Amino acid sequence: MSTEPPSGPAARETMPAALDGERIDRVVAMLTGCTRAEAAEVVAEGAVSLDGAVVRKVSVRVREHQQVVVAREPHRPADPPAADPDVAVVVVYEDDEVVVVDKAAGMVVHPGAGHEGATLVHGLLARFPELATVGEAFRPGLVHRLDKGTSGLLVVARTARAYDSLVDQLASHEVERCYLALVWGSLDTPVGTIDAPVGRSRRNPLLMTVSASGRESRTHYEVIERFVEPVPVSLLRCRLETGRTHQIRVHLRSIHHPAAGDDLYGGGPAP
Repeated sequence: MSTEPPSGPAARETMPAALDGERIDRVVAMLTGCTRAEAAEVVAEGAVSLDGAVVRKVSVRVREHQQVVVAREPHRPADPPAADPDVAVVVVYEDDEVVVVDKAAGMVVHPGAGHEGATLVHGLLARFPELATVGEAFRPGLVHRLDKGTSGLLVVARTARAYDSLVDQLASHEVERCYLALVWGSLDTPVGTIDAPVGRSRRNPLLMTVSASGRESRTHYEVIERFVEPVPVSLLRCRLETGRTHQIRVHLRSIHHPAAGDDLYGGGPAP
């Protein structure tokens, strides 16, 4: 699941040996999941840097240990999202500054590659048109996000003041984020902490993995309930101390209890 605030860079990664000598446009495409053409556009805009220096030529080759930063999402729609009243939005709290919505599993949060319309943002704009001027034009009001397959609460800023405050709170870890996860098997301990750095996989740069060269990552878990029929599974409450891309899913796989139904990280089909 994605837990990084959307106001940060689209990607930030230190190059592994496997990518030494690759063209920068191919690296950007692998890191963000966009097409080579979209990656080339982002490079030409000056939105990509190598070790802090802006790169504008797609032919530039990266070297091992260099840090690549992609400042914005490559697959950005041509126009900002428009209001769509047909997209259902479940609001659980609202005041003059913020809205809290319950995102359903299967709903895409904001437009991106392959999902130009009918996202949560389109529905939010229909109900709260003032969001159009808050935060980023292509992700109005959003200060964090959830993967398509993850359900849960999202806090949305209705004002610029609320947006800035929430982004700062997330960056300084003042906000506690908890998730429920059904995992395969029975854990040996009822509570624990997974303290393992998470970074881009060298074998498949589109995935994340536990890596010594990754970013510091900690997930605290508590077993809520254990089941033995029809198969052994455990229901966990996971609390994030850090918020890395796919952190919970990667950490659960690292202790050999992947989330049920998580095809990307070894969870296989849902029971």
